[in-house]
Amino acid sequence: MAVFKSTFPVRYYETDQMAVVHHSNYIRYFEIARDEMMVRLGFPIERCEKELGIQVPIVSVECHFKHPARMGDILTATAEVNSVPLAKMVIKQAVYNQDGVLCAEGTVTLGFISSTSFRPVRCPEPVAALFEQYINH
Repeated sequence: MAVFKSTFPVRYYETDQMAVVHHSNYIRYFEIARDEMMVRLGFPIERCEKELGIQVPIVSVECHFKHPARMGDILTATAEVNSVPLAKMVIKQAVYNQDGVLCAEGTVTLGFISSTSFRPVRCPEPVAALFEQYINH
């Protein structure tokens, strides 16, 4: 299992009139954790695109809201990968507040496509190898 975390404050513009985080922002919070995951692995998404000619689109998102995050909260978003990606990568995601209360959880599925043909391809070997190090050791 490979788990990555990113911590950040709730920003004013992410909230509604009740100072509660708008539901659409949780998808952005998930992305913050996924981006951080790829950076920490040493292979950011932009490197996949530039060096390998592979784009990594979202295929599906599932999000379950558990507890409202509010203005002033410090959130931690997590990204967890439990299997080496093949044709797609399934990422378990969650957002917690500073007290460790689960605010939202879900799953994001990413695909891999060629930047030139826009056809599906397998996960690039260098990326799969990085996940294999975390998951199988």
